[in-house]
Amino acid sequence: MRVRFHLPDFSGHFKLNLMMAEMLKNRPDFFREGVEIASVYGVFPPCLWNGGRPQGGFYDKTFIKGAIKAFNDRGIPLRFTFTNPVLEKEHLSDERCNMILNLANNGLNEAIVVSPVLEDYIRKNYPKYKLTSSTCKRLDDAERLTAELEKDYHIVVVDYDLNNKFDILEKLPRKKDCEFLANACCEPGCKVRAEHYRSIGYQQIAYCEHIKKHPGQPFDLPKYDPKGFYKCQYGQRGIFEIKGLSTHISPDDIWEKYVPMGFEQFKIEGRTANTLNVLETYMYYMVKPECRDEARFTILRSLEKTGSLIFR
Repeated sequence: MRVRFHLPDFSGHFKLNLMMAEMLKNRPDFFREGVEIASVYGVFPPCLWNGGRPQGGFYDKTFIKGAIKAFNDRGIPLRFTFTNPVLEKEHLSDERCNMILNLANNGLNEAIVVSPVLEDYIRKNYPKYKLTSSTCKRLDDAERLTAELEKDYHIVVVDYDLNNKFDILEKLPRKKDCEFLANACCEPGCKVRAEHYRSIGYQQIAYCEHIKKHPGQPFDLPKYDPKGFYKCQYGQRGIFEIKGLSTHISPDDIWEKYVPMGFEQFKIEGRTANTLNVLETYMYYMVKPECRDEARFTILRSLEKTGSLIFR
């Protein structure tokens, strides 16, 4: 049995994710049967190609090299969220994004894509990267999802409005290559989700252009919102607020329903969530209920010692 989790944010949650990897190695008795860390996903901000969540900040080349090495030495791929849906050809030459792809171009690391323009560029110039088809494509019906699974993708992320529609899921091909976003915080059936992703893409481009032209000058990334999605009330919902959603996948669902059907890929969202929210989500999904308190305390104590317990 393999239950492969894709964890959020190798930059902002760098130490937390390394600690989870070390705990899985050294205390496997804490974890549910078959748990693996399949990848850690995200970007090294600033990143013009980033999508799905707006991310600011700056990580220098030294940190980038160190993070790539830290995860790759443990056999864990970095999976870049290059899911900006509004990219044009002019954006493909972005120096920083290409630098990052070159640094991680070792055959282990991966990229998540939406834009056909960027996908073609990566396939041509960085063929070592395995590509994931993103949930941002909003493939929310059986026909389009099945067609996507017939294409040359390493993994296809299922639109989370289909998460519990087992009449559709049981008929899907390549079940081991289907990935589910287990803890989606977005409202089920959201009518503006695709447009929201486009708005985030414009936010990310504007942010990167600003800091390139005006280094050191502030830019309120979340509030720069040309499409009016800033007040979306769902983006920061925590694990205890989403359990009642129709799109929610519980740990019992994973082991009792999805894995027996042949599915094994599960994504945990949380790139822009605070550390405690992400940690509690890891406890909920990956750790045995009877071991959560000790595992949680172990991680919190380690984060405190390293000065990485950030309430953001």
